[in-house]
Amino acid sequence: MKQNLLRKIILLLLTAFLAFPAFTQSMSLEETLSNLGGDIKFRWDPFFASGAFFGEGQEISFASGREGETGPVLLGHREVLSLPLPYLDNGNIRFPHSFVDEVRFTFNRYNGDNMNRYRIGAIIIDPGHGGRDSGAIRHYVVQGKEISIIEKEIVLRASKMLHASLSAAFPDKIVLLTREGDSYPSLEERVEVANSQPLGENEIAIFISVHANSTIANPVPQGFEVFYLDPNHRRDLVDRSMHVGYEEAIPLINLLMEQEITTDSIILANFILRHMEAAVGDVSPNRGLKSHDFFVVRDTLMPAVLVELGFISNREEALRLIDNTYLMKLSDALYKGISDFIAFIERPGGIALFQ
Repeated sequence: MKQNLLRKIILLLLTAFLAFPAFTQSMSLEETLSNLGGDIKFRWDPFFASGAFFGEGQEISFASGREGETGPVLLGHREVLSLPLPYLDNGNIRFPHSFVDEVRFTFNRYNGDNMNRYRIGAIIIDPGHGGRDSGAIRHYVVQGKEISIIEKEIVLRASKMLHASLSAAFPDKIVLLTREGDSYPSLEERVEVANSQPLGENEIAIFISVHANSTIANPVPQGFEVFYLDPNHRRDLVDRSMHVGYEEAIPLINLLMEQEITTDSIILANFILRHMEAAVGDVSPNRGLKSHDFFVVRDTLMPAVLVELGFISNREEALRLIDNTYLMKLSDALYKGISDFIAFIERPGGIALFQ
């Protein structure tokens, strides 16, 4: 009897010992991706020590913690789970088994369900300036006649071309202009237009502000560039009513949301730059991707970029910018960049830009 009891105790202890690693062991990134299967990708931000898995139209974000620490994990922009956090071990990211199991379950839950995938619900195009605000103005003599080149007119023409292309290609989405004529909506009104668009539960909006550049005294600079919000700028993005019970974690959740929007803005900007390079890079230099805290990209609570089409203060480029064929090339480049971003968000598995 005592031997049988002792045998049972030993078996129970042995079973517990063998089962214990399954709850405490962790996986490497390679093991985790293999475990998740499918077309799941991973990106890591060493500056913030945070990462994200994405695929199947979904994204799961986290900030790493200490080994054994539990914290919030953000599913898209709407769900928060409390899970054992991934952690760094000698510079290598490790993933607790229970974290990996939940990630796999989440992706399996959404797999094949198009209604649960994120999609772009609204595209807001913002032609800069307008009305009393002409933006940059330059006067040039061409064949003995003085012509005025005005930023607000150029960007409105380009924006209307872009609006027409996007409306035709995406009739299921809201596509709108912050101004359709020579009016001047304030910066606050432009932001309000973007932030107030009605969106479905799994929809996001994107914002593209269109401008033309100018320098005061130097007529040499030319080229196109795209700006996104400086990542050091902080906004309050969290709807606190959606995170009851996680009040202490709201700052971290807000940081994760900031990182998602910043990452999406950079991806959108890069798609646009790539197509602008292909369209006009032979005559206009690519000045690259830059960050800045412009009001309209700072206060729009969504992926947002500001595009500079070229320099009005450069005579050759200014004359190109008033040419309808050249402006159509630029507009088409914006359209293709935005279309690529929509495919990245909506296509199952997305586009593997990070790994």
